[in-house]
Amino acid sequence: MKFLSVFFFSSIIATCLPGASLSVQAQASGAVAQRGFYRMQLGDLQVIALSDGTVPLNIKSLLHEKKPGEVRDLLQRSYLDTIVETSITGYLLVSGGRHILIDAGSGSLMGSTLGKLTSNLTAAGFTPEDIDVVLITHLHGDHVGGLVNNGRIAFPNATIYISQPEADFWLNAANKATANKRAQPFFDPAQASLLPYQQAGKLKTFVLGSQPVPGVTSIAAPGHTPGHSFYAIESQGQKLLFCGDVIHAGAVQFADPGVTIDFDVDLSGAEAARRKVFDDAARSGYWIAAPHLSFPGIGHIRSVGKAYEWLPVNYATIFTGK
Repeated sequence: MKFLSVFFFSSIIATCLPGASLSVQAQASGAVAQRGFYRMQLGDLQVIALSDGTVPLNIKSLLHEKKPGEVRDLLQRSYLDTIVETSITGYLLVSGGRHILIDAGSGSLMGSTLGKLTSNLTAAGFTPEDIDVVLITHLHGDHVGGLVNNGRIAFPNATIYISQPEADFWLNAANKATANKRAQPFFDPAQASLLPYQQAGKLKTFVLGSQPVPGVTSIAAPGHTPGHSFYAIESQGQKLLFCGDVIHAGAVQFADPGVTIDFDVDLSGAEAARRKVFDDAARSGYWIAAPHLSFPGIGHIRSVGKAYEWLPVNYATIFTGK
């Protein structure tokens, strides 16, 4: 995995942010780690946000703005600079004795400020052996790199589920040559992260719209990747939607959902998926869990004219759920 770590980190992060690797090392050496998990109750279900860490991204260079200067202006309005510290978060769902992990973090792929999901899982009172199922929203390295540890299975009792279109795209080596340049760096890390589970018979695919596991409904949201999946859970009249990478830069994309990012395989498809879920979440009032919004990335969306507003969960230090 050492080669993949260097390849992925340098290709995706350092090219967008000159000097990023030095910046990350400096931050890691001088920083004090924050608490990396957050619990909430959704009816009878317990949801635990697990931080994989944060990474500085040059958001201005990565985003594709609709109007000249809008990214700079929107970042400044939120008191942010061009370089924005970006969260990567996984979510643990505890339901009926099952432990379902939604996305697995970056593992060793993207530098020393990331790869914290497993340690935060332990801090929250669980072990990798406790995980029964891992549902993957899509096969980018920051969501699947944590599936392996030094090339070996990191969750020994888990079955991994990905949508059939996602598997068809990323796990077919021939697609790399014909994919656009934005997508090509993601193929090798995806295949390496899934290979041990494939060899062990622990990788399953599902049809989008179905329930990969009881109580969790998959929803097709192609654009960011061809088989990008949302996952919806409901309990006692409450709903939460795990929406994967439908949004990366809250300060910009809530104000203008038409702004896309270099990581999107299909830019127009990603925009359409974002507008659709923003409209629906604002109209229906359900919870959203978005792994790249500031940790824990859980909140509601409100419609404000043609734009949207993010209403993060009201933080509590004492968990009163079951």
